[in-house]
Amino acid sequence: MVRISKRARRIAIKVFPRGKVEVVVPRRCRARDVEAFVTANREWIDNARRSFAEKFPADFYELPVSVALPGAALEVAVEYRHDPAAKAVSYRQHGNVLVLTGKTSDIELCGKALRRWLSSVAKVHFGERLQALSLAYELGYKRLQIRAQRTCWGSHSSTGTISLNLCGLFLEPRLLRYLMIHELAHGRHMNHSARFWKLVSKYEPDYKALDRQLSDSWMAIPGWVGIC
Repeated sequence: MVRISKRARRIAIKVFPRGKVEVVVPRRCRARDVEAFVTANREWIDNARRSFAEKFPADFYELPVSVALPGAALEVAVEYRHDPAAKAVSYRQHGNVLVLTGKTSDIELCGKALRRWLSSVAKVHFGERLQALSLAYELGYKRLQIRAQRTCWGSHSSTGTISLNLCGLFLEPRLLRYLMIHELAHGRHMNHSARFWKLVSKYEPDYKALDRQLSDSWMAIPGWVGIC
């Protein structure tokens, strides 16, 4: 997949855990230059995909019959109700049952509906936890945004917006707590300086081990989420 980026200064290639390849190109980049760059880096791409394949199963097209979300202390069974006349897929949660209704024969539409549901769950659970940590540790922020980032768990903008990846729902509670503390600390230090880590360690002394675990936690994300 080729993605044109206003910020890009040069062509870059990203390989994601389940084999997706994204070529990021600057605006007004010539197609032949992109093709030449990919060709020159073909061996690296193939090696990266093989390396990821050893850890990550290629299960994108396997829709779930149940979903466990440790980050929200929630587990639901998933039911699919096909409507041959429908052109879309909607979702509705009834207690511990998530019902997808509509054109459920379309795997892509089902995946999008599942991600919308994840986003709605994350908005509620992340909002409550982030606000509680913010008040407890006096680390402010202005707004929470739920995103489906492919390359990071979260971010804190200079305007005070914290973005958290909806995939954080699949993290264990302690890892999710560390992620939130990490992003809240960026409200005071917009970098990873010694002062930033000192602030993080004040509220999470075991941050080094948790940071390593967080880096490896993409393996906990099911393929159907379509992020990695």
